[in-house]
Amino acid sequence: MPKVKTNAGAKKRFRFTGTGKLKRKHAYHSHILTKKTKKQKRNLVHQAIVDPSNMKQVRDLLCLR
Repeated sequence: MPKVKTNAGAKKRFRFTGTGKLKRKHAYHSHILTKKTKKQKRNLVHQAIVDPSNMKQVRDLLCLR
């Protein structure tokens, strides 16, 4: 049986924390920033943790079971 490939897009978008949780970046911080407030842009800079309801989907993309 062939090896299962990791999803290349997911591999670039998610990183593990030291405790095994998955980090992700916030959306809406790449373009059209002129109409967003400083506070909104500042809060989008920080990393977020993947929600537990999406954890199985992301782990499947990364071929982790």
